[in-house]
Amino acid sequence: MNSHAAGTSNGGPGDAAAGGAARRNTRMPKYSKFTQQELPACKPILTPKWVVSVFFIVGVIFVPIGVVSLLAARDVVEIIDRYDEACVPGNMTENKLAYIQNDTLSKECIRNLTVTKDMKQPIFVYYELGNFYQNHRRYVKSRNDAQLRDASKANQTSACEPEKTTANGQPIVPCGLIAWSLFNDTYNFTRGNENLTVDKKDISWKSDREHKFGKDVYPSNFQNGALKGGATLDPKIPLSEQEDLIVWMRTAALPTFRKLYGRIYIDLKENDTITVTLNNNYNTYSFGGKKKLVLSTATWLGGKNDFLGFAYLIVGGLCIFLAFAFTLLYFVKPRKLGDHNYLSWNRRHAGR
Repeated sequence: MNSHAAGTSNGGPGDAAAGGAARRNTRMPKYSKFTQQELPACKPILTPKWVVSVFFIVGVIFVPIGVVSLLAARDVVEIIDRYDEACVPGNMTENKLAYIQNDTLSKECIRNLTVTKDMKQPIFVYYELGNFYQNHRRYVKSRNDAQLRDASKANQTSACEPEKTTANGQPIVPCGLIAWSLFNDTYNFTRGNENLTVDKKDISWKSDREHKFGKDVYPSNFQNGALKGGATLDPKIPLSEQEDLIVWMRTAALPTFRKLYGRIYIDLKENDTITVTLNNNYNTYSFGGKKKLVLSTATWLGGKNDFLGFAYLIVGGLCIFLAFAFTLLYFVKPRKLGDHNYLSWNRRHAGR
């Protein structure tokens, strides 16, 4: 009896302290409608009429948008010419890599393009590369944005491996694999005796020119190594005005991509013959890449792209189909709204 009492008296204060701590740790949070999930909410009841109406309205809206998008895309005129294989001399077709790496061989190539349909200015000139993975993690990271923006940070070449410094330790500006592999094919266009000037102004994003590439940053030690990856840069022109570089530095997400080379502000007529004098300098043969020259017009929707139109048509058509299917199901096998007989426990009782 005494031992029991003693045990009770010894354990009492400790239990009280533990209980107080537990109460403090489990204190109720401050009341609010948000924490108690008492905010006003809309809980629509999806009746057959509502569901059918929504599907039908979406279909009626999407189908015309899809048709208009497809018609706009079909108005775009494109001329696409793959020239990487055609511009290799006949005696070098079995060894294309040796041809592109031999600086003593002429890389000039003449291509004739026929205009299939009237092309209204401006005519956009693109180069298209295939099997070129600009989205590779190591390639994308091989740059230093601080160096591109600020001349005082020219020595910041971190993350630019393996193109960060020269053999004697001088920093490369701009550094990194992206800049080093700058596209260097060139194109000149003529129609008969008329030269078609390519305007290369404002081919890059304005935000890139003003915020990502400094007006006081000039190329230095660029492409001075034994192995040149692509085009050279004029050391007297700031990076903010080197628009070919700015366009190239905005890396593509897919292995096949186009980049803007310039614009032609002359109308082209159907059956016109355009003579292209190009320099096939860029090495895509070492990795099985492809090079194409693209001339394209544009509409209010942009360039040629049928995907958006087909996407709207498919979604709109599917919504209209579901609207008619649900309507037919409603008339063939109607169901009373809120019928308790369809509850699972009522179905089990009915089965018994």
